Amino acid sequence: MSAEKQRLADDKAGRADWRRWGPYVSERQWGTVREDYSPDGNAWSYLPHEHARSRAYRWGEDGIAGFSDDRQLLCLSLALWNGCDPLLKERLFGLTNSEGNHGEDVKELYYYLDATPTHSFLKMLYKYPQSEFPYARLLQENQRRGAEEAEFELLDTGLFDDDAYFDVFVEYAKAASDDILMLVTAHNRGAETAKLSLLPQLCCRNTWSWQAGTPKPALSAVAGGVNIEHPELGSYRLDFDGDGEGAVRVIARPVCFFVRTKPTPGVTLTSPRRQASSRMPFTSWSSPATPRR
Repeated sequence: MSAEKQRLADDKAGRADWRRWGPYVSERQWGTVREDYSPDGNAWSYLPHEHARSRAYRWGEDGIAGFSDDRQLLCLSLALWNGCDPLLKERLFGLTNSEGNHGEDVKELYYYLDATPTHSFLKMLYKYPQSEFPYARLLQENQRRGAEEAEFELLDTGLFDDDAYFDVFVEYAKAASDDILMLVTAHNRGAETAKLSLLPQLCCRNTWSWQAGTPKPALSAVAGGVNIEHPELGSYRLDFDGDGEGAVRVIARPVCFFVRTKPTPGVTLTSPRRQASSRMPFTSWSSPATPRR
């Protein structure tokens, strides 16, 4: 019996919960009916992409290469910054139903390369331009085009013409059902040296702002990682090693940065927002020269 078949048998028999952790984090939680508390049922405009970095979701999380427990209580994903973008690349960008000339559409380049049924191994590829990501151009050009015209895609912007981009591979491997490795490997495909910040993000979905008295999880920095105490999941630890291998010049060693999400005053508990400044310190710290737009 192969190792994966044994894992499947153990999972089915209840000897090990191999499927408890997997790629359950949404690609897109913004602009969905899951997070719609609008009076008119317009989910697209109630929580658009530009609000996602400053508002707390209720029913799930989203992220690039997201990995979580099967209830999305504790989520791990990858954020990126190329030194040019006005915001961290934390989630996939796309157009809403009214913005795209053919309806809703993601405007990114990413590929799921490998996976096992128990999620004991997963691999994906995200292609990240080294120049500023063309959020406004993708929106404006697709809004300009009619339904009879082709969609304007990320490749059409010319950002990849000279191979000035990063191939970012993300792999997950399980040594046991709850012992998981995340490996991030970035390749500069361009001819010139380019800056790339890799920012793994660990978050607890906000389950406590909706009902008074709900216990909160706690994250705390320890040597080499983060301790996690969750009222429903129990105790876990995140360890990290960012020294890198090969022809890599490490500018900064791994540093923990904590952000607490909480409702904005004046907003009802059916629609909590992260405080307007809650993510700004993290963005400012990781990208001090980033222009505000």
